[in-house]
Amino acid sequence: MTLSIELWTANQDLAQACLKHPFVQGIAKGTLAPEKFAYYVGQDAFFLEAFARAYSIAAAKAPDWLGFTTFHSLADGVLQELRLHEGYAAEWGVNLHSVEPGAATRRYTDFLLATAWGGDVGLTAAAMSPCMRLYAFLGEQLAVDGILDHLYANWIRTYSSADFQPLAQQLDSLVDNYASATPLVHSTYRYAMFCERDFFQAAWTL
Repeated sequence: MTLSIELWTANQDLAQACLKHPFVQGIAKGTLAPEKFAYYVGQDAFFLEAFARAYSIAAAKAPDWLGFTTFHSLADGVLQELRLHEGYAAEWGVNLHSVEPGAATRRYTDFLLATAWGGDVGLTAAAMSPCMRLYAFLGEQLAVDGILDHLYANWIRTYSSADFQPLAQQLDSLVDNYASATPLVHSTYRYAMFCERDFFQAAWTL
């Protein structure tokens, strides 16, 4: 079993908690209150900017060319995702330039950037992997019986698409190449999973 699979398997309780969360289920069914999704879009755009920065810091620290180019490629993927959010923002009336990060968002981004600056690339990959792996999982699960035609169908299409899954696999490969199965790597991965759950909860309790 690879380390990335070991970490993901060890955190299935939190993956299932995210899948069953009323915010995610509201997206699945198209019943989520629009103001909650609008808040989420703004917070997620702020988060993604920090995510792209963490990728760039890790790229600069990468010990070999493969790691350098892979981290940069993943950063490009985040920039494409941000462009998608600009479309969401226009649709939902969110001004991304005036978004103030909520407490859950700030906890997550501060953690990611502190890890990227202070840790090695393996630890940074372990901190970032839960986001990509979880969204690939959520997209896949929400699309398993087909995607209903509702307000949030494009969100489900994005994260269940054949384009998104390889991005998660690329990040998993960085975990496998550069991280070790230490208690710090395990706790870092799990903390990121808690941050993901709390991110959904913050939007839900808006």
